[in-house]
Amino acid sequence: MRAPRIEHHDHPLGVGERAPRLSWQVETVRTGWRQQAYEIQINGQSSGRTDSADSVLVPWPGPALISRDQATVRVRVWADGDAEPSAWSEATTVEAGLLEHDDWTAVFVGSADSSDGDRRPVLLQREFTVRPGLLEARVYATACGVYELRLNTSRVGEDVLAPGWTSYHHRLPYQTYDVTGLLSTGANTISGWLADGWWRGEYGWNRVGERYGADTALLAQLELRYRDGSIERVVTDGTWNWAYGPIQRSSIYDGEHHDARIEPAGWSPVQVRKPTVGELTAPTGPPVRRNQTLPPADVTRLDDGTHLLDFGQNLAGRLRITVSGPAGTEINIRHAEVLEHGRLCTRPIRTAVAHDVYVLAGTGPETWEPRFTYHGFRYAEITGWPGDLDPADVVAVVCHDDMPEAGTFSCSDPLIERLHENVRWSMRGNFVSVPTDCPQRDERLGWTGDLQVFAPTAAFLYDATGSISDWLTDVVSETGADGLVPLYVPHIETDFTQFHCAVWGDVTTVVPLVLFDRAGDPGPVLRGYDTARAWVEGCRRLLNEHHVIAGGLQLGDWLDPAAPPDRPQQALTDPYLVATAYLARSARLLARQARLIGKADDAAEYDLLADRVTAGFRREFVTPTGRCVSDTQTAHALALCFDLLDGDEQREHAGRRLATLVRDGEFRIGTGFAGTPLILDALTITGHLEEAYRLLLEKGCPSWLYPVTMGATTIWERWDSMLPDGSINSGNMTSFNHYALGAVADWLHRTVAGLAPAAPGYRTLRVRPLPGGGLTWAEARHLTPYGAASVRWRREDATLHVEVSVPPGCDAVIELPGQEPITAGSGAHTLTCAYRAAADDPIAPLPARRYF
Repeated sequence: MRAPRIEHHDHPLGVGERAPRLSWQVETVRTGWRQQAYEIQINGQSSGRTDSADSVLVPWPGPALISRDQATVRVRVWADGDAEPSAWSEATTVEAGLLEHDDWTAVFVGSADSSDGDRRPVLLQREFTVRPGLLEARVYATACGVYELRLNTSRVGEDVLAPGWTSYHHRLPYQTYDVTGLLSTGANTISGWLADGWWRGEYGWNRVGERYGADTALLAQLELRYRDGSIERVVTDGTWNWAYGPIQRSSIYDGEHHDARIEPAGWSPVQVRKPTVGELTAPTGPPVRRNQTLPPADVTRLDDGTHLLDFGQNLAGRLRITVSGPAGTEINIRHAEVLEHGRLCTRPIRTAVAHDVYVLAGTGPETWEPRFTYHGFRYAEITGWPGDLDPADVVAVVCHDDMPEAGTFSCSDPLIERLHENVRWSMRGNFVSVPTDCPQRDERLGWTGDLQVFAPTAAFLYDATGSISDWLTDVVSETGADGLVPLYVPHIETDFTQFHCAVWGDVTTVVPLVLFDRAGDPGPVLRGYDTARAWVEGCRRLLNEHHVIAGGLQLGDWLDPAAPPDRPQQALTDPYLVATAYLARSARLLARQARLIGKADDAAEYDLLADRVTAGFRREFVTPTGRCVSDTQTAHALALCFDLLDGDEQREHAGRRLATLVRDGEFRIGTGFAGTPLILDALTITGHLEEAYRLLLEKGCPSWLYPVTMGATTIWERWDSMLPDGSINSGNMTSFNHYALGAVADWLHRTVAGLAPAAPGYRTLRVRPLPGGGLTWAEARHLTPYGAASVRWRREDATLHVEVSVPPGCDAVIELPGQEPITAGSGAHTLTCAYRAAADDPIAPLPARRYF
C-alpha cells in the first residue's frame, strides 16, 4: 500500500487542518478486490478496526492537531473474505502549521523609504546565532507582496511568487519551510527579497496599483528547536535592516530589471508595518513552482544585436539565461505569444510590457532568471547579447501550480491529440496561483465563467482539487449576502460593472459538485452552500411574472464566433435564454447540494424553483414542437443538456434541429462560452454522433482544429484569434492562451475514450466508448482517488476491442455499442463486440444525460 495522503497535500508540512482527512490507495493484482475494513495508526496509537469500504477522505480518527504537532500516519486494510489484514502502508508524516493567532510573535516589516517615486524591490535581513544541539528548524513566512527567503547563501524552498494571490483582506496564506539543513552552528544570516506582486503592483486593464495597500511588508518567524527541548525564535521586528539591491524594478505585467553590478548597501533599520490583511492561513492548495524547462526550438539572428527565439510551445513562465560579457552589458528580453511579419506581435498583450532586463556584472558566466514576474509567451526577442547566442545558454522556465498530472488521452488522429495537448498547456499556463483567463496581457484575472465551464476538464487532467478548492474559498469570501458573485476572483475594482451574470456566477453551484463527482470531496459543497444559495436567490429576484429572466445586463454566449471582434457579448443566442436556462440548472444543482448536506426542505424548495423556471423557459423560448426561438447551436444545446424540454418528442425534434444547424453551418462551430462545453453532448444524447464527430474534426474556421492547423500550441480565446492569412484578430481581446473553449476535452475523455465517473470519486466508473470520426483507436487514463483507471479501444474490421482497468475497490458499468450494460469489479477486463461505423449504423439516441 502507498503512504496515506493528507487532504489534498502532496507535502503535508505546515497544514492548517486540525483534523485532516486521510486517503489511501491499495495496489493489488487481485481481480474484484474490495476493502472490508481498515485500521489507522497515528504516532503508534491505533484507531482500532473500522468496518468500512471507505478509503477516500476518511475522517481523522485521533485527537485534533495543535500548532506544530507532528503525526506519523499509516494504515492497513482487510479485504473481503480475508481474515488477516494487509501489511502496514508506508508512513506519512503530517505537521501542523501555526494554527492560533497568538503563535505569531513576528510582526510585518518593510523598507523605511516613504517616498512615492521609488518602488524598487527591497532586501531585508538580520544575523543570528545557532547554538550547538539544533534538532530542527522551521520558517513560517508570508508577505504583503511577493517574497523569497534565503538562509546564508541558500534559497529557502522552491515556491515561486509566494505567497500567491488571494483575497488578501479576507485571508493571507503563509508558507512553512523545513530549513534544518540550511543552518550551521554559530553565525547565520536570514534575508528576504520583497516586491510588489499582486499586493501593490499595477493590475487589471486599467493598470491601477496599490489594490490592497501602499506598502509591501514581510512576515517571517524562524523557530529553532533544540535537543534539550528549548525553542528560540528569530522573527521579523525592528531589529532587521533593509536596503535596495540589484533588482531595479519588478512587475508581474511589465517584467523585471536586474543590474548585477549593484550590491546591497546603505543598510538601515526597517519600518514596522500594520497592513490591513485578513486571517493568516495555511495553504490548502499547492504553491506555484518551476515545473519544466524548455530549450529553444529555433534561434534566428535578426541583426547584429537581436536574436529571435522560438520555444515551440506557448507557455507561462520566464527565461533563464547564462551569459558572459563585459560589466554593464545590457541584455533586453521581450516576450510575445505570436509573430507578425516575422517579429514579435505585442498588440495582443496590450499595456503589459513583458520586458526583462539584465545588466552584467562582468564576473564570468552569469546565470539569471527573474524572481517576481512571469510572462505568457512562445517567442522571445533578445537584444544586446554579447557575441553569438548559443541556444544551450537559454531555457524557458515553465511556472504553474505544482499539481500532479492525473489524466491522459490519446487517439489515432494526430490533430485531435495536439488539440488535447493544447488544452493541457492552456491549463498549465493559467493555473498560476489562481485559475486565470490568460497569462500574458494586462488582465490575468480569476474569471469565474472560464473555470465554471472548464472545471470537469481540469479535474481530469490534473489533481486540481486543492487549487480549485483554495480559489473557491475566495469566491465565498467575496460574494455578498445579495448573491452577487464577482465576475472574477480575487475581485479588484475596474471599469467592468459587477452584476448577476449567468454562466459566471453559476460557478458556485457547478464547481463544488464537479469536485465532489470527480474527487469524491464533499468539502467544497459544505463550505460553499450558503454562497450557492445566495447566488440562486439573487437570480430568483431577476425573474419576471412568467418565471424567466427578461432584463438586466448579461454576457450571454460570450465570444460566439458570429459576434463582432469588438463586441464579444453580441452573440446570436438571446442572453436571457442563456440566463434562464442556467438558473433552472443551478436551482437543480442547489437542490442536489442541499440533499448532500442533509437540508431536505431546501432541496424540495429548489427543485420546485427549478421546475417553475423550466416551465417558464418552455413557454418563453421553445415552440410546441421543441425548436428554440433562438435558432442557434447554443440554444438547443442548453435546452437538451439541461433537460429543459417537455418529453421525448420535443427532445428528438430539438436534436434533429441542432444536427441540421450543424450540417447547414458546414460543421463549423457556432458557440461561445455557454454552448461550447455542451454541443457535442447534445448531439450525442440525441443520436447524432456522426454530426458530433464531424463538428469535432472540422478544420475550417471557426472550429476546434482550425487553430491546430495554424500551429497553435494552446487554446485560443477566440475561434479566430489568428485569421487564415496569418494576421491577428483586430479585437482588443485576442489571447492565444485561454482554456475555456478547451472544455471540449471532457467529451474526448467521456465519449471518445469512454471513461467517466458514475459515482463520486470514480468509485464506480462509467465506461461507454462511442467510436466514430474514422478513429481506429483511442484511450484515456485517469488517476482516480482509488488508483489508476483506464479505457482503451481499437477497431479491427467489424470488431471493437476494449480494454478496461478498474482500480481496487471500484466497479465499472461497461456499455459497448449495441450491447446491454455489464458490471465488472476491479482489475483488467478485455471485451469485444461487433461494430460498424456510425455513418453505416447510426447509434440509437442515448437517454438524456442529466447535468445535475
